[in-house]
Amino acid sequence: MSSIPNELSYTKEHEWVSAENLTYTMGITDYAQAALGDIVYVQLPKVGESVTAGKVCGEVESTKSVSEIYAPVTGTVVEINDSLSNSPETINSDPYGAGWLAKIEVAAAPSDLLSAAQYGEITA
Repeated sequence: MSSIPNELSYTKEHEWVSAENLTYTMGITDYAQAALGDIVYVQLPKVGESVTAGKVCGEVESTKSVSEIYAPVTGTVVEINDSLSNSPETINSDPYGAGWLAKIEVAAAPSDLLSAAQYGEITA
């Protein structure tokens, strides 16, 4: 059973976000990292890049496959998790903590994210 923290919001594409004012930290869910297997490489968006909710903004490569990362919100990337370039496996061991991917500044809070309960229904 995957971990689905209640305090986070989710997308149907298996990304999570946590909000602090209008800055959203994003990552991939425990369900997604488990499905991918051992992650060996991650390509993140660049700081300053504009991303659009639902559009590809990076990719995660595992020993099984390559999977696209979709932006959970529309905005500007203000920070990326540089440590993942040397330790992409952190996404496997701590997807909701040290395995975060990027921080995105938005103009307004999005209204189309899923609650933990809604996301749980997708992964059940």
